Amino acid sequence: MLVSVRSVDEALIAARGGADFIDLKEPSDGALGGLPVATIGAIVSALRAHGIGLPVSATIGDLPMHALGGILAQVDAVGACGVDYVKVGIERGTEAFAVLDALSACDWPVVPVFVADHGIDAALVAHACTLGFPALMADTADKLAGSLFDALPTADLRAFVGRVRASGRLVGLAGALRMAHVPLLQSLAPDFAGFRSAVCVADRKTALCPERLAALAASLHGEAVEPAAA
Repeated sequence: MLVSVRSVDEALIAARGGADFIDLKEPSDGALGGLPVATIGAIVSALRAHGIGLPVSATIGDLPMHALGGILAQVDAVGACGVDYVKVGIERGTEAFAVLDALSACDWPVVPVFVADHGIDAALVAHACTLGFPALMADTADKLAGSLFDALPTADLRAFVGRVRASGRLVGLAGALRMAHVPLLQSLAPDFAGFRSAVCVADRKTALCPERLAALAASLHGEAVEPAAA
């Protein structure tokens, strides 16, 4: 269970609430909205100071594929904060191939996140699978348009998971996922699934809810959970 957080307090709540993976982003600034690098560094330091060794990822912000220089500069800035993974959104288009090539040559462990709102280019995923990335993800940009399962047929998601896993990389799914999606996620069996909306008191811009965190963690880990927690 990957949980996206925006502050030290949220990171500690997520870590203590059953998250297996802490993801740093600003939900108010888009699907992959980036936090200030000072905030990213402070969160990493706080987690380690509390003896929390969970893996930590951070997004670089929503940058277009034609802004390669800006993408690489932000990857360097975020990577230098001590995170375990740097997440970069990958949009469909011919420019994305060059972006993936450049990211694979970075000094930091980059996780490409394929934006699935208009489908995922199988050729782009296949190319990424030949590069040295530790993991690949699929996510959605428009969180109000529905979940990842609304954006893509389950068969396409199964193909994505299978292709990435066959390449020896970790594979993750995210995109307005909720408690009701847990059976589908368990059927697809990605290595990790990302959540924000499902563990907040209201929408994804509001505070984390410890009770929702605990219920989701229990469900994902195969424990009994009350339906009312969905």
